[in-house]
Amino acid sequence: MDTETQHTERDRSSSPRDPEETSDTSGAEGRSRFASVSRIAGRLPGGRITLAVLICLLFLLTLSTWVVQPFDIPSGSMERGLRVGDRVLVNKLAYRFGSKPQRGDVVVFDGTGYFGNADYIKRVVGVGGDHVVCCDREGRLDVNGRSVDESAFLYPGNSPSDVPFDVVVPAGTLFVLGDHRSDSSDSRDHLGSPGGGMIPLGAVIGRADWVVWPAADLRRLPRPGAYARVPAAAAGAPEKADGVHG
Repeated sequence: MDTETQHTERDRSSSPRDPEETSDTSGAEGRSRFASVSRIAGRLPGGRITLAVLICLLFLLTLSTWVVQPFDIPSGSMERGLRVGDRVLVNKLAYRFGSKPQRGDVVVFDGTGYFGNADYIKRVVGVGGDHVVCCDREGRLDVNGRSVDESAFLYPGNSPSDVPFDVVVPAGTLFVLGDHRSDSSDSRDHLGSPGGGMIPLGAVIGRADWVVWPAADLRRLPRPGAYARVPAAAAGAPEKADGVHG
């Protein structure tokens, strides 16, 4: 005898305060939801296992679309810190709520129309208004008149740049370089291209925060302190790149 039939045949003269006669709304709703899940699972090959897999995939898709996304490192342009085959997790919320990339951040961006039809990973060395020069009298990168010691992350044996440049970063863009300067195609190589080698803030996908593969090399990617003493860009600085000098 099913549940519905049992309710119909109960003694209607019983007191309405009888606990058995009390309507269990929450229980009914729970059973209804459970029945809906069971019906959906029953229509899928593999039943509940397939449904669980689909739910997990939907969760991962939402996560990668709005929160974090894994990226593989395809080249040695960011050695020594990031090697070919490393996988990084990119924080896609890092710049979504008013925050902007800062000097030293490792960012992933869409290079379409600027570098090429692909996603790239580079280090930010100049933000809007910055005056970036290489190299100064000490052979270092100079940002807004301050020498930057990049030895903590620059590839061993590389100079800050074999190509001299003197640029002012336009507002709303970034000047980016690879850490392996002798093996990196970056802003220096596109100064004469559309956009002048600068990356619009809108092309930035997110900030690379963690190396998650290989598992033995799991680590966070902190912002280096090398740029901490760089002063803000001078007020009224020109907003167009000066181009290459020397």
